[in-house]
Amino acid sequence: MTLSTNDMRSKTIKTTAEMPVTEAEMMQAVRALLLGMGEDPDREGLIDTPKRVVKSLKYLSSGYQQSLDELLNGAVFHEEASEMVLVRDIDLFSSCEHHILPIIGRAHVAYIPNGKVIGLSKIARICEMYARRLQVQERLTAQIADALQGLLQPMGVAVVIEATHMCMVMRGVQKSGSWTVTSAMKGVFGEDAKTRQEFMNLIRHSPNFH
Repeated sequence: MTLSTNDMRSKTIKTTAEMPVTEAEMMQAVRALLLGMGEDPDREGLIDTPKRVVKSLKYLSSGYQQSLDELLNGAVFHEEASEMVLVRDIDLFSSCEHHILPIIGRAHVAYIPNGKVIGLSKIARICEMYARRLQVQERLTAQIADALQGLLQPMGVAVVIEATHMCMVMRGVQKSGSWTVTSAMKGVFGEDAKTRQEFMNLIRHSPNFH
């Protein structure tokens, strides 16, 4: 199995993430943030907030501790299929690396097999693994596409992500209702307009497509 460049990069990130920072130090940092916000971290409602925030951040960044090998667990199979496989409307929850605020959206992922297929649930798991890291949407889209390309060497891979960014909604320009759409098209999806259009037509039939 060939790992994608982005997955190899994730191994470096994982090593960095394992630097010796204790939970106590992380909780102390959260406490300092609360003080900086003008709050009293010793009041009743905030006493356990540092512990909760650290637990939440570890969960939301758990993708750093995962690899494609562990995630797949052998769920790549030899199959002489040659038609498009599409999983659409995969819910995504990630965190913007600039403000550590939520990115909420969905992914549509397709590939055309070339002798190998992957368990359908693993496509959603791959999206989830990369989403649970500090991200920009453009990178997240590319990482999912690169991972499938590296794992399956298919005839083509297409990924479209639609998401709303809380850093635009809650702060800054405060534009609620705005959606960002990014795409990655590899192989025949990038080279053949008819194949690409077929994919786009299929995801447009989703009731959730913007």
